[in-house]
Amino acid sequence: MKSTGITLIVIGLLLTIFTGFGFFTKKKVVDLGKVEITASEPHRVKWPPYVGVGVMVVGGIILLVGAKKSG
Repeated sequence: MKSTGITLIVIGLLLTIFTGFGFFTKKKVVDLGKVEITASEPHRVKWPPYVGVGVMVVGGIILLVGAKKSG
């Protein structure tokens, strides 16, 4: 339980600091036989910072519950 709580706290911290990431996909624009024209299309995945705070709180609760059970 202790390692799960610590892992969730670290993941929550990272989610709070980094509130999204971006990536590119290739899209075929023109296809004329052997001639193809592609374009890179940007995509962004974002989440609010309170998601990371919530994950940290859950990790802290798991850490406290695990400490009470073992102690």
